[in-house]
Amino acid sequence: MSEPTADPPRSIWTRDFVLALSAYFGLYISMTLFYIYPLYFQQYGTPQGRVGLIMGVHSLLAILVRPLFGRIIDAKGGRRIALAGILFFMAVLPFFHLVRNAGWLPFVLRGATGIAWGVSITATMVFCSDLAPADRLARSIGIIGVAGIVGSAAGPWMGEEIVSRFGFGMLYNAAILFLAAAFACILFARGAWYPPAPTGEAKARPLKGIPLGVLVLVSLMPVFHGAIRGAIVNFIALFAKDAGLGRVGPFFAVFSVAAILVRVVAGDLSDRFGRKTVIWPAAALIGLNLFWISQVRSYPVFMINGFIAGLGQGLIYPALSTYLVDTVGMAHKAFALSLYMSLFDTGAGLGSPLFGGLADAWGYRNMYIAAGCLLLFSTLIFLWKAPKSTGPASPAPLPADL
Repeated sequence: MSEPTADPPRSIWTRDFVLALSAYFGLYISMTLFYIYPLYFQQYGTPQGRVGLIMGVHSLLAILVRPLFGRIIDAKGGRRIALAGILFFMAVLPFFHLVRNAGWLPFVLRGATGIAWGVSITATMVFCSDLAPADRLARSIGIIGVAGIVGSAAGPWMGEEIVSRFGFGMLYNAAILFLAAAFACILFARGAWYPPAPTGEAKARPLKGIPLGVLVLVSLMPVFHGAIRGAIVNFIALFAKDAGLGRVGPFFAVFSVAAILVRVVAGDLSDRFGRKTVIWPAAALIGLNLFWISQVRSYPVFMINGFIAGLGQGLIYPALSTYLVDTVGMAHKAFALSLYMSLFDTGAGLGSPLFGGLADAWGYRNMYIAAGCLLLFSTLIFLWKAPKSTGPASPAPLPADL
């Protein structure tokens, strides 16, 4: 991992952090512009199953390459790998102009962008967090996550506008422009090009010395977290329609606002008081809110549920991801963060068919009750058996950086 500059200030809001954060945002925009790519295949009458394969190969390969390249990022430095990943991403995008059907070419190109995305976004996240003080890791990860949330919301909206005005060709060009901006931001951010020579812990394998039971327990938490988030995001529209609650756009809006607010205002809670101290109440809040969602009968209560769900998600993400970093060791931060993201996405992928089957069998209300039970049970086991984090946990508040 690249080293932060000497004697970093207590505030994370330095010029270099902002540049790296802007690069992360640009990467997210370039990826989320393609959320509307399935519309391109309507003109060819492509079966939805084929469209799903073309879109899904991107996520699958991103999940697979993240942990593999996490170790490379630890060894070579986040900055260098981020620049290389972005260049590869930019080299692939012009070939989308050649797509004329739903054959092998879009499938291969989406797979290539999945690899480029998985590598570049992980390396950029690591580089960005390297530019913040080490004892503000959860704070920096939370702020980085906010950039991802905003990018996820802005990308599809921008994509729709671009396609409606100029067509899909301009969509590909816009993605290249955002990647070029991200490349420039990383290039001009001051940070080490090379990580320090590995010694001691950094030379060891990242999972060496961690008991298997602890590793399984720690790994299952992001899987369950991803599955639960998938249950909320993927089925809430169907649940709202089934319950006659009306539009779900405002639900997602208050969900995102709450997640952003809690990460900006209280994203450093686990830095101050310990990871587990934040993880278990955040998970309990999400789980109990799932029970409440299952009983919602009115639209105002539905909105309150969305806000609470966002609070829980906003709290648990920086605490749980940095808990995994603490478990594996700061010398393997890139590997730990990439592993967390892959485990989370795996949970989201597995949770959708699982909870979809439960909804078919028992209904959406009982599905959310089952999801809440799963999360609360796993949280109790985590609280009981998981080791205490070795990361920062000072009882005194750290200086404000906002």
